[in-house]
Amino acid sequence: MDEARGPAGRGRRILLVEDDEAVRMTLRYNLAAQGYVVSEASTGTDGLSLARRRPPDLIVLDLMLPELPGLEVCRILREETDVPILVLTARDSEADKVSGLGLGADDYMTKPFGVREFLARVEALIRRAARRAPRAEPADRVTIEDFVLDRTAHRVTVGEVEVRMSPREFGLLAHLVANPGRIQSRDALLRAVWGPNFSGDAKTVAVHIRWLREKFEAFPRLPFRIVTVFGVGYRVDVSQAREPSPAAPAS
Repeated sequence: MDEARGPAGRGRRILLVEDDEAVRMTLRYNLAAQGYVVSEASTGTDGLSLARRRPPDLIVLDLMLPELPGLEVCRILREETDVPILVLTARDSEADKVSGLGLGADDYMTKPFGVREFLARVEALIRRAARRAPRAEPADRVTIEDFVLDRTAHRVTVGEVEVRMSPREFGLLAHLVANPGRIQSRDALLRAVWGPNFSGDAKTVAVHIRWLREKFEAFPRLPFRIVTVFGVGYRVDVSQAREPSPAAPAS
């Protein structure tokens, strides 16, 4: 791994859960050099305990851990907290990546990787997390600038304009905007919106995503985008500046 230079002085807390001591020491050194406060664990059990004791700003989680597998740690953490999770894995199969993302990980990196890219991913995840939930509101209401999704009224508005949609479209949009910046696999979206007993084709998610994008084409300055992460799933990115952006095709 190459060493990154230039402290960023973030002062953010990072929990590093990695059983490989050499990897852990390298990442700890470079994170600390950037101003992060790093706590460490070498087992899944200890990592889960540390995360519960003092929630960090971001968790770096290896999948191959003793005592408690990384995927199980990820699943438990996601049920308990919204803290960003960056998964590290020596596995390069699409199934492993989708499993991690489907359980709630926000991003993944396959070993070996460069420290500069690692630090960039860490910073991006922390920055993205800071933009989540733009306004503290009841759980049945999501507001992003002039976009409002009201679960109780089953109503979506942009400014003064109501955007009409089917129950499935509404449910899909509600799930995505409630988790901005987090990648959602097609399977995870099917379970969340269509239910665990749905037996149809996973491509139905892509179709509904396309319909949602078509409904919002009339709003070129929409304060978020539905982004396709090819081969994985979808996420909502909240715009930093309200600039018009073309809709990406569904896949």
